Amino acid sequence: MSVATQQQLVERIWARDATVWTGADEDQWLGWLDEPQRMLERAGEVAEFAQAARTKFETFVLLGMGGSSLAPEVLKRTFGQKHLHVLDTTHPEMIRHAERSLDLANTMFIVSSKSGTTLETLSHYAYFWEQTGNPEQFIVVTDPGSKLEGVAGERGMRVFHGEPTIGGRYSALSPFGIVPAALMGIDVERLLTNAQRKANPGLQLGLELGDGWRQGRDKVCIEETDGNFGLWAEQLIAESTGKQGRGLIPAPGETFDGPDRQGAEVHLADSYAIGGEFFRWEFAVAVAGSILEINPFDQPDVQAAKDKTKGVLASGDDPQLEPQGSLDELLASAEPPNYVAIQAFIDPLRERELQPLVDRAHETSCVVTKGLGPRYLHSTGQLHKGGPPTGLFVQVVDDTGEEIPIPGEDFGFGRLIRAQAEGDYRSLQERGRKIVRLRLEDL
Repeated sequence: MSVATQQQLVERIWARDATVWTGADEDQWLGWLDEPQRMLERAGEVAEFAQAARTKFETFVLLGMGGSSLAPEVLKRTFGQKHLHVLDTTHPEMIRHAERSLDLANTMFIVSSKSGTTLETLSHYAYFWEQTGNPEQFIVVTDPGSKLEGVAGERGMRVFHGEPTIGGRYSALSPFGIVPAALMGIDVERLLTNAQRKANPGLQLGLELGDGWRQGRDKVCIEETDGNFGLWAEQLIAESTGKQGRGLIPAPGETFDGPDRQGAEVHLADSYAIGGEFFRWEFAVAVAGSILEINPFDQPDVQAAKDKTKGVLASGDDPQLEPQGSLDELLASAEPPNYVAIQAFIDPLRERELQPLVDRAHETSCVVTKGLGPRYLHSTGQLHKGGPPTGLFVQVVDDTGEEIPIPGEDFGFGRLIRAQAEGDYRSLQERGRKIVRLRLEDL
């Protein structure tokens, strides 16, 4: 692509030209281009609120999934902040751990959901609201007009509005990332200034991603960082490009030495450079989407697992998640361009126990990815179902322990996470994906 053509592509994206991609509704989802400037105009208000909140509360807990949780998690790790905790699992053991470790009276909860209908987030909110019932301990980040906004208004909670023209995975520099950042004491004005107009380096990264895909190198091996930047980039890449039987497969921390792989560097001169990296990667994935000839802003297959989960819950069944299939046979069939995806519906505090399985999967010479459920359903789940049919899936489950009821529901957190695991298992099976189920205790 000539320099002139490259410049024209940048100009067309900034001009909101949907024909850069498929000519569908892409022009309605480009609000992220201007969000750093919009948020700079709100930075003073957000910082003032956060400073006051930090004088009242010692701890902040973000209740959110996917696009609402991954940027705050990576910011927390990048800046080494210990006062923010992200709760993005429905596993009862983690709910119990949160209760044991938190001083609830000195905790503020950030209820974060663009749609205002995210089942996991609403369940967490209902649970901790019952524990406290104090509107001053809750703030809401949601898009205008959502059901969650209505509930917040009735209860007298502070609401920060998101930008409706931005999809969740592009919302790192919107209130979904910036409000938690401010509550951590991060200088959000400096973060946003770093993010402004990083289009040209984003263009080059996007062209590299797209050219690599054309050459059959569809595994994007993202450089590991102390802040685990790949955890955020993984959702951005997978959910944006994994559709219509094609896609880029993000593989944070994997070596890029292989015929189906390409490397991708993360440029972080200091912690505040992450603002620029968020924007650079957002622009890059939009560019790569134009090369893949897909709409990078929709997620047509994400709903599949949600519908299956609802079906399991509505049936009244409580899946016992017995082991299914043979891991030996699955791995024996693995060779590049396959990738092995480990999907672990387990207590996050037991994640290290997956390492023997990761090591064994690496013996196949395939790229290995790992995600915790239900978080990955909001991250890489779109790719698993809508992307290239090269994934080999290993679902891992554990004992969820004593049930914890969810206020207002006829099911608890344990039954919910089991239904989510069963729902995704069925969804992948329906698409002809190879999948087995193991118990963590048997590894």
